[in-house]
Amino acid sequence: MILFLALCFVGVAIAGATAFVIFWPLTLVHIRDRHAGTAADFGPGAFLAPAALRWLLTGEYRSTGDRSLSGLATPARIALITILAGLSLAALLWLAAEAMP
Repeated sequence: MILFLALCFVGVAIAGATAFVIFWPLTLVHIRDRHAGTAADFGPGAFLAPAALRWLLTGEYRSTGDRSLSGLATPARIALITILAGLSLAALLWLAAEAMP
């Protein structure tokens, strides 16, 4: 049963990844078009750049005051948190299943 729940959390992480793949590129295009300074901070290939992901996770996009950017970045942030939480919980449940006799 524990491994089934772990597999369910992997499914939740996959759902988060699907949402992330939709909203994060849209956010990056919006940044490129309207916030050149922020885009320059990320550099080329910002999709999985640690600086860009940290910027998203910490919610620094709110300091720009751009409601359109917040409307795109907030679902991307929630999706990224869902991915991380889903995989973390799946790993914990898998470890718990391995530890049980």
